Amino acid sequence: MKKIVTFGEVLLRLTTPGNLRFSQSRDYVATFGGSETNVAVSLANFGIPTEFVTRLPDNDIARACISDLRSHGLRTDGIIYGGDRMGIYFLENGASFRNSKVVYDRSGSSFSTLRPGMIDWETIFADAGWFHWSGVAAALSQDGADTCLEALQMADRMGLTISCDLNYRKNLWKYGRTAADVMKPLVQYSDVIFGAEPEYKEILGIAPVGFKAVNTDYRLNLEGFEEVGKQVAKLVPCCRKMFLELRNSLSANHNLLAAVLYSDGSLKHTGIYDITHEVDRVGTGDAFVGGLIYGLLTYPDDDQKALDFALAASCLKNTFYGDFNLATVAEVEALMNGDSSGRVQR
Repeated sequence: MKKIVTFGEVLLRLTTPGNLRFSQSRDYVATFGGSETNVAVSLANFGIPTEFVTRLPDNDIARACISDLRSHGLRTDGIIYGGDRMGIYFLENGASFRNSKVVYDRSGSSFSTLRPGMIDWETIFADAGWFHWSGVAAALSQDGADTCLEALQMADRMGLTISCDLNYRKNLWKYGRTAADVMKPLVQYSDVIFGAEPEYKEILGIAPVGFKAVNTDYRLNLEGFEEVGKQVAKLVPCCRKMFLELRNSLSANHNLLAAVLYSDGSLKHTGIYDITHEVDRVGTGDAFVGGLIYGLLTYPDDDQKALDFALAASCLKNTFYGDFNLATVAEVEALMNGDSSGRVQR
């Protein structure tokens, strides 16, 4: 199997212990994460050859990060070095009716000062079959967006499947251009698009249908989601598959998840998962993306099974601390087949 390449910024994550507020905490738990990194770890954990491409400073923190990535089976040969620092994000986990909070500290990071021409995309893509990127990589600077374009043009020229997670983060778009203005031309290279409803609205101007489930009896507005798929197909003619992960948050620790897929003029959908005791919801969307790429490669003739696998993977991510989804294929398949007892396995 040809490898998958993901591209983006890996961050040092500093989390307050338990559910302490920033103002209370004197200690922080250090881990690594970031959207495209999380997707790469999921895929490597599922046994798919995966290479993560980024830019890091040449220092001990970066080396610790690379060691961590390699421990999950990721290939890191495409990582280049330069700049002065890694990006950081601080996380305060919410509880019940108090929301979680994220504070970014990534201005001037090695990745945010990446420029076109620094990465040898032709060499990296020589043995690759799939390229995945997200809107975060284009949000930090114009040079970052131009580097995304450079990678997309090479991936397209070399015949790779290209997937994009729209991944809109309003606090990152600060260099004078809107997300829609930058992302619309870049998304045109996509064979596969992922996103949440607000992201499709922000990037492509498509109004949300809505997902207000309070239990698993909720009925999806399938006609509405089919219309969203038709609009995406019209706006992005290259797109063969459009995915939406749907979430309704009843509290910081209680969420309901579902997903839909539009492809070849028809809509597929999952059931609804009711997640009542979340450990860590950060990275659940990335787990969905990683699960879908795995599913599309593993079940090429069964989009429904791929969609069900992806949502089960995303649900299981809620049970792991940190950005990375550490679920195995067997665990995901057990959940998608109805084994959700939570019993001790002896």
